[in-house]
Amino acid sequence: PMVLALQQIETMNNLPPEDNRAVVHGMYQSFAQGEIPAVLESLDPNVVWMEAEGNAYADGNPYKGPDAVLEGIFNRIGEDYESFTLENVQLHEMVNDEVFATLRYNGKLKNGATIDAQAAHLWTLSNGKVVGFQQYVDTKQLAEAMSK
Repeated sequence: PMVLALQQIETMNNLPPEDNRAVVHGMYQSFAQGEIPAVLESLDPNVVWMEAEGNAYADGNPYKGPDAVLEGIFNRIGEDYESFTLENVQLHEMVNDEVFATLRYNGKLKNGATIDAQAAHLWTLSNGKVVGFQQYVDTKQLAEAMSK
């Protein structure tokens, strides 16, 4: 039975881990260049996107599909922030079609407050598309900045 379980796990992996990392890396590059349509193209039509519990944007969890992510996340970042960048993005080795990223959010809100927040993203991919996203972030810092 153990061998069978291992075979099943291996067949669940649609792409080599480096291919999944390349997809996620490309998404971060596109985001950095403001190419939001390219980011959305990497999302599966049935993607399930979860913002960190306690984050203001978690009010729409779970966001289902690229349009929900665009409206519920990216458009709101544009409304709330003067500048918003992802810094020190590091992608970590994972199995089962997951990619783990550690990074920092650096930004200036339109209310004048600034953030420099620790964050992590857990991406789940299938056939080269993102099917799941879970954000972890210093929600206390974001909430305090938004309330200034």
